Amino acid sequence: MSKRFGSSLDDFLAEEGILGDVEAVATKRVLVFQINQELKRQNITKSSLAAQMNTSRAAVDRLLDPDNPSVTLQTLGRVAAVLGKKLRLELS
Repeated sequence: MSKRFGSSLDDFLAEEGILGDVEAVATKRVLVFQINQELKRQNITKSSLAAQMNTSRAAVDRLLDPDNPSVTLQTLGRVAAVLGKKLRLELS
């Protein structure tokens, strides 16, 4: 029998030493999805978002790239403010 039989995916990822990285990527993907949904709902273009954030369109593209892990809380807060939302983070 496999030593991993019956173990959870989290256990496997932790054993491989990549649980934190996988969780970070998943979180970024969820945030990007939520931001894109809100942009569509409010009919805001990426260019308009960039102008309202006082940043470049390239910076917005990096922010909305789910594979680009570099995003700051400050940037997320600015996006939330432009969208009329609050950024909520929590430890669990």
